[in-house]
Amino acid sequence: MGKWSQLAGDVFLDWLAVPPGRRWLDVGCGNGAFTELVIQRCSPSAVVGIDPSDAQLAHARARLAPAAAEFRQGDAMALPIDGRDYDVAVMPLVIFFVPDPAKGVAELARVVKPGGIVSAYAWDMAGGGFPYSAVLDELRAMDVAVPHPPREEASRLDVMHELWSGAGLTAIETRVISVQRTFVHFDDYWATILGSPSAGKSIGALPSDARLRLRARLEQRLPAGSNGAITCSASANAVKGRSSDSTNSSAHGLPQ
Repeated sequence: MGKWSQLAGDVFLDWLAVPPGRRWLDVGCGNGAFTELVIQRCSPSAVVGIDPSDAQLAHARARLAPAAAEFRQGDAMALPIDGRDYDVAVMPLVIFFVPDPAKGVAELARVVKPGGIVSAYAWDMAGGGFPYSAVLDELRAMDVAVPHPPREEASRLDVMHELWSGAGLTAIETRVISVQRTFVHFDDYWATILGSPSAGKSIGALPSDARLRLRARLEQRLPAGSNGAITCSASANAVKGRSSDSTNSSAHGLPQ
């Protein structure tokens, strides 16, 4: 998980405010970075990460000791879980990659305990909240095809609310997560975007003269402060709700 994702993840976990000692499910865990953040910040009794990629899961298992977390290969739309074992099920920065987001949310709701929390956050793609939106905008202006999540609309707050309501979840809340990141100078920013999985490949495929034009356009678009630093903003949309078949979620010790 990059620095942007960690910044947003910290705010997200503060918002969830889950007490220690709970069982967590991290769907779309990737290389285990968010799973690690949950362990560091929330002191869970257990964490299971699910991801379709064996390669990503190998990174996750190398990152965390088996005693800290368990990782399983699986599909967000058909979780390899039979019971209702989890207090919290989260989908961090993943929902817009799920082919059928409604199925993914229904699966999260299926595996949490009565009164359990189901939550997600995603970069606000439609609202320009993606950390490197400026880069993608400039690439499009240069008629360069850029990658985008297949279900971008699932990152909208209204759509998230509809998905959670459609899954039968209750006490639904949404919020915007705003974060900022300061780069020491433009070269620092440029080096970071070249390493970005979303924009870096598109930039790397450009001829050298086109890369220079892109760099110049971005440098003009993102003026530096008096100390040469560049501060950029990003925003993510978040949603949380509870399993609807509990009459007393406080019995499970989860925050109201």
